[in-house]
Amino acid sequence: MVRAFRGFWLAVLLLASFAATAQRVEGDRAGAQGPYEAEVSVNGQGEGERTTGFARALSTVLARLSGSRSVSGQPGVGQELRRAKDYVKGYDYRQDEGVGPTGAPTFGTTLIVRFDQEEVDGLIETLGLPVWPMPRPKPVLWLGIDDGKGPRLVGLQQANAARSALNRAKDRGYALGLPTGNAAEQATVGAIWRGDSAAVARASLRYSPPMQLIGKVYRDAEGWKGDWTFVDNGKVLSSWSTTDTDARRVIATGADGAADALTKRYAKRGTAGPPGTYAVTFTGIDSSDDYMRLAGYLDKLAIVGKITPQHAVPDSVTFSLELTSGLSGFRRMADRDGIVESTDGDLPVYRLR
Repeated sequence: MVRAFRGFWLAVLLLASFAATAQRVEGDRAGAQGPYEAEVSVNGQGEGERTTGFARALSTVLARLSGSRSVSGQPGVGQELRRAKDYVKGYDYRQDEGVGPTGAPTFGTTLIVRFDQEEVDGLIETLGLPVWPMPRPKPVLWLGIDDGKGPRLVGLQQANAARSALNRAKDRGYALGLPTGNAAEQATVGAIWRGDSAAVARASLRYSPPMQLIGKVYRDAEGWKGDWTFVDNGKVLSSWSTTDTDARRVIATGADGAADALTKRYAKRGTAGPPGTYAVTFTGIDSSDDYMRLAGYLDKLAIVGKITPQHAVPDSVTFSLELTSGLSGFRRMADRDGIVESTDGDLPVYRLR
């Protein structure tokens, strides 16, 4: 493993001429894809693969817009992922060619999905998901790596050593920059190693914004370990450690931790309405078939949790509905589906169509 990473570091140095084209802390710029576009690998161009790919792509877009790694587990999201094709504005395929471990060529198919911004924004609002506002800050990644020869700072000339973090940041919907790595900045690796975040922040004053992702990555008994600190305007927002047999995965966790810290501080919940339990009345219930159709519809709604019948009279029934984004979120979804329609203005009364 040590030999493999030394080879990796040597490759970084040989590729330095490519990294040198970047501007000071520019690293890789996030947003080559639009925020409402995603690419996923698929096994073919059949309808089944495409439907599954749409769901994975929508999950990626929702995670990027919200900043949350666990967005697919939020109430109601799973149901909407199953109808992801309803949010698709367009799609294309790309054939990718690579080289496998044995040197033989490999081929793959990538599905490129573009979603309707208005529809996706409406979904986020309806489900009450958090939104990480744009434009987003671009923290400076101060990364020191010790592969057995002593710690060294990763600057622009060694950008490929930080590639997994730069790419992971793009997946999370933001960008990381790198310091230029001049002689004065190389000395900062000592502050990184002793955990002096204040000293690193001072070294980063020439860059904007005043945010630093500070990481030291080194060998340990289990392979590689990373110790991370995220600083925002001089305040430590988060500190964490990770271990893995693959140094690249350890480095990528730095970008994840920074995104988690940023979204915790800056993401805001949608304003569709407060979650809670609400009494909602439905009219136009003329038969047991009408009742079953209504109950089946409510059971499938993404924002509806527990459903409890309260009382029934001829032509109408009142349910107690547990709603993840309040009555306004329910109305938005009902208007979209057209199964029930509001009858009394702001009152929670709907008629079954």
